[in-house]
Amino acid sequence: MTDTHTGQAPVHALLADGTTIRIRRSSPGDRAAVLRLYEEMSDENLRLRFFSISRASARQAAERVAGPPRPGYRAMVAESAGRLVGLAEYEAEPHGTTADVALAVADDWHHRGVATLLLEHLADAARTAGVTAFTADALAENLDVLRVFHDLGLRVRRQYDGPEVHCLVELTEDEAYLSAVDTRGRLADVVSLRPLLRPGSVVVIGAGRKPGSVGRAILRNILTGSFAGRVFAVHPVASAIAGVHAYRSVAALPQVPDLAVVAVPAAAVPQVAEECGKAGIRALLVVSAGLDAHQSGMLMDACRRHGMRLVGPNCLGLANTEEAVGLDATFTARHPGPGTAGVAVQSGGVGIALLDGMARLGIGVSSFVSLGDKYDVSGNDLLQWWEGDGHTTLALLHLESFGNPRAFSRTARRVARTMPVLTVDAGRSEAGRRAAASHTAAAATPTMTRRALFTQAGITATRTIGELLDTAALLHSQPLPTGTRVAVVSNAGGAGVLAADACADAGLTVAALPAGLADELLALLPRGAIATNPVDATAAVGEEQLRACVERLARHGAVDSVLVALVPTAVASATGEDLVRALTDAPEPLPRPIVVVLPAQAARVELLDTCAEGTVPAYSDAQDAANALAHAAARSRWLSEPPGEVMELKDTNSLEARRIVAGFLEENPEGAWLGPRTTAELLGCYGIGQIEWAWARDADEAVAAAERLAGPDGRVVMKAYWPGLLHKSEQHALHLDLQNAAQVRAAHRDLVTRFGDRLTGVVVQPLAERGTELFAGVVQDEVFGPLVVFGLGGTATELLADHAGRLAPLTDRDVRELITSPRCSPLLFGYAGTPSVDLDGLEQLLHRLSRMACDLPQLAEADLNPVLAGPHGVTALDVRIRLLPRQAHDPYLRRLR
Repeated sequence: MTDTHTGQAPVHALLADGTTIRIRRSSPGDRAAVLRLYEEMSDENLRLRFFSISRASARQAAERVAGPPRPGYRAMVAESAGRLVGLAEYEAEPHGTTADVALAVADDWHHRGVATLLLEHLADAARTAGVTAFTADALAENLDVLRVFHDLGLRVRRQYDGPEVHCLVELTEDEAYLSAVDTRGRLADVVSLRPLLRPGSVVVIGAGRKPGSVGRAILRNILTGSFAGRVFAVHPVASAIAGVHAYRSVAALPQVPDLAVVAVPAAAVPQVAEECGKAGIRALLVVSAGLDAHQSGMLMDACRRHGMRLVGPNCLGLANTEEAVGLDATFTARHPGPGTAGVAVQSGGVGIALLDGMARLGIGVSSFVSLGDKYDVSGNDLLQWWEGDGHTTLALLHLESFGNPRAFSRTARRVARTMPVLTVDAGRSEAGRRAAASHTAAAATPTMTRRALFTQAGITATRTIGELLDTAALLHSQPLPTGTRVAVVSNAGGAGVLAADACADAGLTVAALPAGLADELLALLPRGAIATNPVDATAAVGEEQLRACVERLARHGAVDSVLVALVPTAVASATGEDLVRALTDAPEPLPRPIVVVLPAQAARVELLDTCAEGTVPAYSDAQDAANALAHAAARSRWLSEPPGEVMELKDTNSLEARRIVAGFLEENPEGAWLGPRTTAELLGCYGIGQIEWAWARDADEAVAAAERLAGPDGRVVMKAYWPGLLHKSEQHALHLDLQNAAQVRAAHRDLVTRFGDRLTGVVVQPLAERGTELFAGVVQDEVFGPLVVFGLGGTATELLADHAGRLAPLTDRDVRELITSPRCSPLLFGYAGTPSVDLDGLEQLLHRLSRMACDLPQLAEADLNPVLAGPHGVTALDVRIRLLPRQAHDPYLRRLR
């Protein structure tokens, strides 16, 4: 066994108490620090580590850690403020797959999660190096280290031998392990955010003496808000600012504040951050903009060395409206209204729009964070905070970028089970679309990738801020619909028809009502009413009649929601009837969502108070109401289905696949497209079937291959090949329906004549039977990871653009959605009397592509087009695979950005 995980850079991560430590690979220069770690260890802890109190064992351990790199050995250290506080190491026998592991933590750093965090990182390095299990010997009385192994979340087997315990820790990264890592990460993250979001004291650095400065505006908002903690100001000259005593420097403050708001010029930010760190401040809010790369690096270095969490730079600020906090550290014109929505944005302008919108709706915010350039604290951090803050019931996000999309998706998937998570899908345009090298890359647009992330995570993605507020109003005020069936009720036939059209455009169903229900409604409504769907209650409808009609629909199982479109009429004015009141005076909440469309309403959406101490959303446009209902129905459907599981696949050989990839990249260090033979070998490692084929260097070999491969009808296909050839049809580099040796020779002669020295050989295949031509592929995105793409295949795959995508690893739920999402999906389930295709085989293909993509980060693109699907099987007719030299990267490994 050799250790190939050599390029790992140092990372910072959070301990259980929110402290930041640095984790890195050991080096020969660590000898003195490791020796000091053991020398400062108590005799008792030294005995538990080495089974004796001999200092000679400590010296030997220091020499081993500081020695030159060698196969099968890895040591990682944890540092805080330049001090080495923890060590984890493993050593494996040559060509072995298990390794002995050892741990050591400084006496004053016990019970803070140092050993667990080191083990997580060491296990990640070991997996990459081919190690499948750790072994460890411990004294039975060493309960701390035994608990560390037990609580990791990995499968552990113990064997007792007198006073010693032999532990075997399997390193398989399964769901139980990832959930344990999630829990540890979430708890540490929340603790680290407390000084930021629930500070007991705040200092504003850079509050100018002039009222117009940003720092002065933030200080004013803190003072005029309801913050109950102490507030300080730092200014090099002024003695007081806005009535607050100003100190000359951070070091001169009478106590260490929890949070520092930094509003100084960009050039001064790094020095201020360093002063804050030295003083012991735990959180920074940097609103300053315009930092260059050097200044940004110095800012982050100060935050990491001193363990400070950072919001910003270049942001609007943050607020927490909880009664016990009451902090408004923003420079908005009005204080954010208290409420239950958590809001995180990258754009300050979007933040102001959302704050105003939530205040107007009366929902308010629990906490608001303008992330700005998002150097540290991200949307992922805020989701974890809102998950457990006890105040937030609705999460709103505006994210222009993702630092770790797969970790974000995993967090969002968990949080979305407990509260709606909404986002504005920014950056959908194709303006930034990169040039594509294959059908797969052409299909995998940024829009598809982001949509896959949101869909799989259960995030409600809207196109505009207005649509987000529309949906938030509905989700905040009404129960979720159990389906897409909508009953439309109006007091004007034309308004009802427009509302029904809007529902259909949004993907909702406006089906005819059952005859019995229609008769009941007609008995309730004025003469002349129509009770199909939409229901025309006529202009003569009164309050009680409308209320009874809506209540009957909302309690009937034939519909999932009710949309009521009301226009002002002279009839209602003359009789003094208030039809809107008919919907707000209900004595108790209804079991299904009710939305109102009021074309005469000035605001796009409002929440109308009801007698049942609730609210009903009212929209000025039926399309807005319908879109909100569609989002609510999609959320209901997502919640109703099980989360899905990643399938355990048999007959796969990941180790052999990695060997093939390593060998190819050794010969092609810059990466390249695989040849037919290597492609077939790699597909074989994952049980992905191809149609039979043969390689031919000349016409004689082509004829022999044709005779061997021809089916009952004697027909074959010949495809030209040279490295880099992608779209054979476009270059007329293939011949179909070759029926005899003469035609095979003629086809070969044509390819040689047209392509000359570029041609390195041809591929001969039997002519495939009839079936549905599909497309499947993988693109490895640098940020989002592997995306599996599926849809209609053949030569027109890019023209028709009938594709869907999901981020790997795919669960069984993801695969089902992937198969049913393209417009061509009815063809797969039997259409117009044709038999359905082999759906099990199709699901297996997508699962195996997902597994291959997750195993091999070097897999830049895989393009299977066409994939022939029929009742009796699924076969890839043409496959192209491109590899690039890339390091493995575990997206779930705990580390700060």
